[in-house]
Amino acid sequence: MAERGEKPIFVPRDSQSSGREGTEFVVDEADLAEAQKSLADRPTMSVRSKIILGFGLFFLLCVLISVTFLITGSWMDQKLIFMETINRYTFEVQQARRFEKNFFLYRTNLPDALENVQIAREILKKEEKNIRAVIGQKKMELMGSHLNHYEKLLNDLRALHERNPSKNERFSEIEGELRKHGAEMIFNASSVVDQERKEVEEIFWLSRRMPLIFLAVLLGVMTYLAHFLTQQIMGPLNRLVHYTRRIAQGDFSPIRATRKYKDEFSSLAIAMNWMTDQLQKNQEQYIQSRKMAAIGTLTSGIAHELNNPLNNICLTTESLLDELEELPEAEKRKLLQDIYTQAERASGTVRDLLDFTRMGQPSFVPLSVDELLSSTLKLVRNEMDINNIELEYSIPEGFPDIEGDFSQLQQVFLNLIINGIQAMPQGGTLRITGEGGDDTSVRIQVADTGVGIPQAILPHIFDPFFTTKEKGTGLGLSVSYSIIKKHQGRLLVKSEINQGSTFTVFIPRAKRRGQ
Repeated sequence: MAERGEKPIFVPRDSQSSGREGTEFVVDEADLAEAQKSLADRPTMSVRSKIILGFGLFFLLCVLISVTFLITGSWMDQKLIFMETINRYTFEVQQARRFEKNFFLYRTNLPDALENVQIAREILKKEEKNIRAVIGQKKMELMGSHLNHYEKLLNDLRALHERNPSKNERFSEIEGELRKHGAEMIFNASSVVDQERKEVEEIFWLSRRMPLIFLAVLLGVMTYLAHFLTQQIMGPLNRLVHYTRRIAQGDFSPIRATRKYKDEFSSLAIAMNWMTDQLQKNQEQYIQSRKMAAIGTLTSGIAHELNNPLNNICLTTESLLDELEELPEAEKRKLLQDIYTQAERASGTVRDLLDFTRMGQPSFVPLSVDELLSSTLKLVRNEMDINNIELEYSIPEGFPDIEGDFSQLQQVFLNLIINGIQAMPQGGTLRITGEGGDDTSVRIQVADTGVGIPQAILPHIFDPFFTTKEKGTGLGLSVSYSIIKKHQGRLLVKSEINQGSTFTVFIPRAKRRGQ
């Protein structure tokens, strides 16, 4: 937050991220290869296969229910045909019995009774297969046996009547048996029909509820399939979203296998691992390229820094050679000391340049802020003189040490100082101040009195390759911001047009012994 009375400070979009912010994650090539192998060396079960399998099971369920309806419908048709057949059979038997009664009353219609029995037999014979399928072989044989015996009695009765039309003693005996078998035939047929009617009613009752049962089962299966497919698709997607956020925070550690099978998301994870590896390598290349670009800017200053001591060495050496015999011993020692001092000055400049261009893994050690900033200012001293820049430097004595990599932090402050110098083409004041910050970090500010940064582009100045300079690379502030994040620090900026810009760097304090 801005201090009281100050303009609000622009904070980069992800500078408020917590957790793993600023931590450096170096991916080992062997670790990456192991992660890629764990992702690739698994049985394949693609999302497409899972979707096809899920909908295939759903289709099989629909087929099963449809077959059930077809079987039920066929069964009901069979029952209805059977009931119609038995009703026709019963009707013919009842007609035969009616003619039977007429014979005993009036001695007529006996041939009609035999004709009805014959029709009943033809009905049984014609529909034998369907009747047997419904009531079974045993009941079918029982019905046929009763019908045959009933027909035999009628034939016996007709034979007796033809021999002796008058009343015969056996008429009463045959009449009793006819009544008995006729009643059994009617009873058996009615019992079978009643039983089948109850079964048909039960089937109708079940068929009326079958659609509701089908809908309930369908809802359950669809719910399960929806949950299953959601887990199979949204689960990996959520993990990939987490991975992208992790990568955005600078964590390039590879994605590892978490499930038994691989699918399309596994291929995506392999591609993302390759992408993060390339991002890390490209980031290192960007840092190095920015260093080399800064070297180009510093060439004139370095040349000046080297030429001055070399010229002094040459002049002093020439004077010493010309007057070697005449100069007293003390003067000779003084000239030689001047030569040594100028050589040390040139050597220090070269050493600073080598330290700045050296590429390697960061080494976090306690650093003196004053030494860090002083060595950085040596590299741009001539640039400041050429551009008429006045320096206001304020690092109090006893300022807390910081934890970091000397070369990388030097690059950060060199970028900020060069940007400040370039923002003041007509000269101005560059202020470098250090404050205590809080219990865990220190605050270092680099402020200029230059042209300022427009508010419209302020949110983009830390984006890679964003620049307003004709020959700029757009990597200076982006690389600086990345380095500060690796140091678990923050880089903030506030600016006003024609009033200058202030970059504030928060860096963790060096840990005390025992911490």
